[in-house]
This record gives sequence, C-alpha cells and structure tokens, in this order.
Amino acid sequence: MIARKFYVSGRVQGVGFRWFVQRTADGLGLSGYVRNMHDGRVEVWAEGPEADVEAMKARLEEGPRWADVAAVEQHEMRPRGDFAGFSITY
Repeated sequence: MIARKFYVSGRVQGVGFRWFVQRTADGLGLSGYVRNMHDGRVEVWAEGPEADVEAMKARLEEGPRWADVAAVEQHEMRPRGDFAGFSITY
C-alpha cells in the first residue's frame, strides 16, 4: 500500500476533471480524494497498491476529453488508511 498526492495543472477545472478522477479511482479500487484548489490546480490523494496508483498517475496525465493537462506533480505520502473509498471534496 502506497499513497501519493498529485497536483494537476492546466485546464482542469470546469471540465469534469474531478468526476473523471473519482470514476478512475473507483475503477482501480483506490481510496482518497480529489478537490479543486484556489490556484486553478486539482489536488488528488490516491492510496492503494503501487501498480494502481501508477495507473492513476497515467490517467491524470491524460485527463478527460475537455481537459488540457499541462503537468502532474507528485509527492510520496505516508498511507493514512482511514479513507472510506474515494470522494470529491470541497
């Protein structure tokens, strides 16, 4: 089990990005959250098996059809283990 925090920049707000991330995380069985940030980026906390978190990163780099992802920054985190699935937070 690993945890990573991602910061996604580009045109990633107002294009269904959070719902895309939630569906992707649910499909991969990851826990954590996604939220918009005040600076225009999207923050994603993803926790689960390393291969699935890596798959999430690859999907974040693509984004949904209407997004234009410029960069995905990642930080290794300590798994919390206290998430009940994956949610969109505000």
